Order: sequence, then structure tokens, then C-alpha cells
Amino acid sequence: MRRATKKFVKIITVCIVSCFILSLSLFTIHYSLFTALYASDEPFTGPANWGGTGLMETPTARIMNENSFRVGASQIEPYRYYYIAVSPFKRLEISGRVTEVIGVSGGLGSAYGDYKDKAIDLKYKLVEEGRYAPALSIGIMDPHGTRVYASQYIVASKQIYPFDFTLGFGNGRFGKNPLPDQGEGFKVEMFSDTKQWLKDSQFFWGIQFAPSEKFALMMEYNPIKYEKQTRDPAQAVYFQEPVPSQFNYGIRLKPFKWTDIDLTYQRGNQFGVNLSMAFDIGNPIIPIYDKPYVEKPQKKSDPLSDRITEALHESGFSNIGVKFAGNQLWIEAQNGKYFYNTRALGVILKILYDLKLVRVDKINIVLQDNGIPLIQFNTTFIDIYELFNDKISLREFLRLSEIKALDVDEYPDIKKRHKKIFDYGLKPDFKSFLNDPSGFFKYRLGIAGWVSYNLWSGASLIAEIDAYPINTVSTSQSPLSRPVRSDIAPYLEQNVVLGKLMYQQILDFSKGYYGRAAGGILEVEYAGIDGEVAKSFLDGRLYAGLSGSVVRKRAVDEPFQLKSDDWKEYYNTCFLNARLNIPEIETSIEVNAGQFLAGDRGARVTVSKTIKGVTLFAWYSFTDTSIFTDQYNRGYSDKGIGVSIPMRLFEGTDSRTVYSYAISPWTRDVAQDVDHSMTLFDFFGRNSKKYIDKDKRYMYK
Repeated sequence: MRRATKKFVKIITVCIVSCFILSLSLFTIHYSLFTALYASDEPFTGPANWGGTGLMETPTARIMNENSFRVGASQIEPYRYYYIAVSPFKRLEISGRVTEVIGVSGGLGSAYGDYKDKAIDLKYKLVEEGRYAPALSIGIMDPHGTRVYASQYIVASKQIYPFDFTLGFGNGRFGKNPLPDQGEGFKVEMFSDTKQWLKDSQFFWGIQFAPSEKFALMMEYNPIKYEKQTRDPAQAVYFQEPVPSQFNYGIRLKPFKWTDIDLTYQRGNQFGVNLSMAFDIGNPIIPIYDKPYVEKPQKKSDPLSDRITEALHESGFSNIGVKFAGNQLWIEAQNGKYFYNTRALGVILKILYDLKLVRVDKINIVLQDNGIPLIQFNTTFIDIYELFNDKISLREFLRLSEIKALDVDEYPDIKKRHKKIFDYGLKPDFKSFLNDPSGFFKYRLGIAGWVSYNLWSGASLIAEIDAYPINTVSTSQSPLSRPVRSDIAPYLEQNVVLGKLMYQQILDFSKGYYGRAAGGILEVEYAGIDGEVAKSFLDGRLYAGLSGSVVRKRAVDEPFQLKSDDWKEYYNTCFLNARLNIPEIETSIEVNAGQFLAGDRGARVTVSKTIKGVTLFAWYSFTDTSIFTDQYNRGYSDKGIGVSIPMRLFEGTDSRTVYSYAISPWTRDVAQDVDHSMTLFDFFGRNSKKYIDKDKRYMYK
């Protein structure tokens, strides 16, 4: 058997080397005859076994395209990988993975299944590839927690079409010895102990050959000493002896632009497969098209204010007020359709242009949300006319106009028509429940339906019912020492849930201060009161405010009753909140500092990146966990990742509906807060001057 294996490896090696020699010959002929055959860059950005851009076991210096994401799974026994990767900024790639070791127990019972390890990896390209110099990247794999498959490496890649050559140097998984457990901290030996990193690291290298956009051949030298990776649960079962070969071979097929299929032969004794899909973030699945308003001939004899009102209503606006005051026109409306308020302003401007308001000089537009003014836009009809006739640019138009955001001046009282008293919606809902001994991945899938009744300016009654026809959530764990979320499983086991039944009031104080108060059933587990005040500073560069809540737990099986046998009757929170907005790179950093539900004090930091309306976010907490007596909460930092996706990407028409999903590796009680239906920072959203300037391109197409 061993002879046959060695013979098979030799055959593969000879075939690949022959292909390389043949391609070099064709490459030379290509340049000598000046033909137009070129290999694409794209084959060199495929995933390694574990999800990061690379060959099979080893990484390359290549980075995914900026603002793209990848999802996939692979198997090369005894490992099975599930991964997702994203490039939120140029030169940066972040990937997350779950590594399952087939046939090795996770130690949490038969229901949990095989051993599973979760990890986050980072890679940053330090130097872009030049004419002669290679691309140079630094990678940090699994710097936190158990660090079973951790490494830090530096890697260079150089393209000589149709080849891509890679040489790297790394420790840990790629080095001479495995790295130790780090617990809740972060450790990167490359920086903290460079001398030891150099001593423990080993070289790796590889070649990719892409004669076509549809496939590429791969070969790598894999430095992993599996028999010495004693912290890997697979070692004792599968790798007591060195693997037959440290050379891996494979072919990467690309049947579609967004699909990679890797078929590989690794370690001299295993066949593997890797399937992944990559997409650009924020590109609509169905192209977004909104039919422009066309006035019916019989409407042209109506009063001008009625014609404007009808046009706005047909275009997706509500709570519409139109008033002429001398040579000025005032319009107040609520945008219920367009994801970007600048797009809503553009629609209004186009309507006014089409209606040819030649007798109007100054035009004032106020966009509001349930009676709370957010944006005031002042311009003239002459400027609108010149904009839509391409006599002035959008930049010039905006320079001639006036925009006030989150601090709107007083304006005339205008009678409203097409009032939106009721609002409602449906959206998919998916929630996961991870790492329970009764099963690694539990979830529930269903629909969330909500309705709101708008009482007066800023006031709403909100009800939400969630139904989950598919629900696998259960637990064999007991609540921890100060349970505020570790006891949530019984709530999640319910197939039909009254998710909210609450009153909410938004208040617009003077000088740009806003307030929010809410009371009732706030979320699936808690009922009580919740409030905050906030203000925008520096044209929206900074949002700052205070918030707090006083709540009680709900009874599990009785939607309108409170829990009577809880360890604590009332829970209260209090926070100082700040959000730094950096629209130039579509990034925000939010800090919530204060007291959390369980009584632990500290801060939670959330970093968000928005790409074409899709928001990726991640959070990490720093709190005093000494109040907890159990080993799971003490010393723990809450962390997780999430995404908010506009439904307009799937509907073929513009929409303000957003679906959000967040995931955390463990259900613990550290740094927990009430789930808010909305915060003032979210109410401010992209309605500040900084973001309006960023979004101005949506105003006029």
C-alpha cells in the first residue's frame, strides 16, 4: 500500500512539473508572438482548507477583493472546516472558522458530537506587489482563547503570469511547537517575543499555476508537524507518526466567477475537497428599480398643492404637508420607502422639476420620522431646474443649497394628508444558540411580524409576534451564578412568542437634544422601562448620550406575567454612550460604559463597517467579573459578530426594512443589556451632515 501511495505521489508530481514546463514554453511563445492570452488575477485569491486566502494548508500574501465576502466548507480527514471570510478594508482580510475533528469526542456528551474549535484569523497586506517586489502580508491566526490551531506568519507572493509563487515563515501551527492556551486575553508572540517567534518558526512555500480563468493547479510544501501538535485533539488519534509526505497537490476549479471547488491530495495519504462561494457585499440580487412618478392628465387641472401631495404619496411618502407662503413652498413628508434619505430628497426634487413650479422662488423640504423632523433642505426652483438640465453639477447645487440635520429650525405648521397611523411589516428571523452540551448548533427559523400605531408626534404603540415553525433550541445546562442570559433557552424554546408590546416616545428637545422613553414588554425575556437622551456633535462626527433601564424578567409560559421566583426582582442598567462616526471610511466606533444587567461594570466596544448599506459589526467587552462566582462568567469577555442587511437587495425595489443577525460563541451573563427596539444613535443614523455629504451621490442620478 505504501509503495502504491509513493508511486501515485510521483505520478502527480511528474504531471504537475510537466504542466509547469509546458506552460513556461507557451508563456515564452506568447510574448514572442504578442498574442492576447492572459491569466486572470482572480484564481490566486481562493481559500485554503481553513478559509483564509491561500493554497491548501498554507496561506499566501493574497487578500480577498475589498468589500467582498466568502463562505465555504472543506474536508480533509480528520478535519472538517466551516468558514466565512470578509475584506472590510483594502489590504485587510478577516476570517472566522469552526474546525471539527472527525471521530474525536468533544467531551460534552454524545449529543454535542465531535470536537469543535472556533477561531478568528487576521491577515494584512503590508506591501503591495510591484514590478519586481513581491506582495508581503502578515497573518495572525487564532490569537485568543484555546489557540489550538494558532500561528503568526509573514508571507510573500510574486506573480509571474501564469504563475504565483509564495514563500512564508511562521510559528505555532506552521512552526516547531504548538502555542499555549491564552484564555480570555490576546497573545501574538511575533510582537511580544520576537526572538522566540523566530526560533520556533519554519518556512513554507507553494506555487499556483493558472493557465485559464476556469482552473488552477497548486502545489505546496506544508511544514506542519502533525505528530508534534500535541494540543490538537487529532494528534493522539491520527498523528502519532509523521505524515507520509509534506507536499500537497491540488486543482482549483472555478465553474462560475463566484465559486471555487478545490480537489486535493494532501499529506501523501488523504484526498480533500473545498467548496466556497464569494460575493461582493451590498450588490442587489435583483436590480433595484423604482418607476418614476408620471402625472395623469386629469390631475393637471388640480390645485398645485394637491398635485404635489399626490405625487409624493404615489412615490412612497406619507404624513405629507404642502404649503405655499408667498413665493416660498414648504413641504413636510415622511420617507417610508427609500433606504437613503438623500435619495428621498432627490425623488422630491425630481417631482418638483417635472411639475415646473415656475412661480415659486424658494423651496423648503423637511423630512421627518413620525412627526420628528430630521433633515431640512432649502433650495430654489432655478437651481433645481439647472441641476436637472445639467447646467450645474450636483456639487455646485449642494453648495448653493442649505442643509440642516438633527437640529431643524422651526417651520410653519402644515396640515398633513395621507397620515400613516398604522405601520406594519414582516421579515425573516433566524436566531442561533451555540455550544450547548445538548448540541453544538441549535437554531430557530421563522418570521417576525410587527405593527405600530402612531398616536401623536414621536409616540407609538408597538407590538411584535414571532413565529418559529423550525425550532431546535434546547439545553442541558443549568443557569449560572447570576443568570441574566444563561437562562434564556426556555424563552427560545417557545415556537410562538410575543416579542414586544410597548409604548415608545421620541422627543425633540431644543438645540439638537433628543430623548427616548419606552415601557412595556421590551423583548423576549424582559419587561420594564427604558430611556435615553442624546445629541449629535460636530455635524455628526460624534454622537453622545446617557441611557438606562429598570426591568424584570418575564414568565416563560405566560406572555403577560412576570417571573416570581427569580434570583433578583429588578435589574437596572445605566450607561454613558458615545459613537465616533468616520464616514470617510464608512466606519463607526461605539462605546457603552456603565453597569450591565448582572451588575458587572465596565464597557462594551462595538466597531461597525458599512458597505453599500450592509453593516458588519463586532463587539468586545471589558467588565469587572469578580461579582460572578461561577468559572464560566468570571474572567470572561463577551464578544461576537453580526450583520445588518437591507432587504432592498432582494426585493428589486427600494426599501427601508433591514434584517439583522448577530452571533456570540457562548451564552454568558457578562456585559449583557436589554435588547432595544431602537436607540437614539440608530434614530440619528445617517441623518447627520457628515453622512448626508457622504450620501449625496444618491440624490441625483
